[in-house]
Amino acid sequence: MEQLEIFPLQSPCIGVCQLNNKGYCKGCFRSRAERFNWLAMTPGQQQEVMRLCRGRKARVLAAKRKAEEAAAPQEQPGWDF
Repeated sequence: MEQLEIFPLQSPCIGVCQLNNKGYCKGCFRSRAERFNWLAMTPGQQQEVMRLCRGRKARVLAAKRKAEEAAAPQEQPGWDF
């Protein structure tokens, strides 16, 4: 069952309008088409874009966290007397 929207969704734009290497906005994680067509989309389509953006953001943050962990010096077990 689809949830009814009482209020229209606002654009997820946060003013960081730069593209990452996959062509998604670094601020809101929308594609070019999703950004340009936002106002013409139905509320259901906007909800789907928001769902996709949350997934994209989660993947980017997971990759960043993994890269930071790989770059951090690993603790080596030492001889503690």
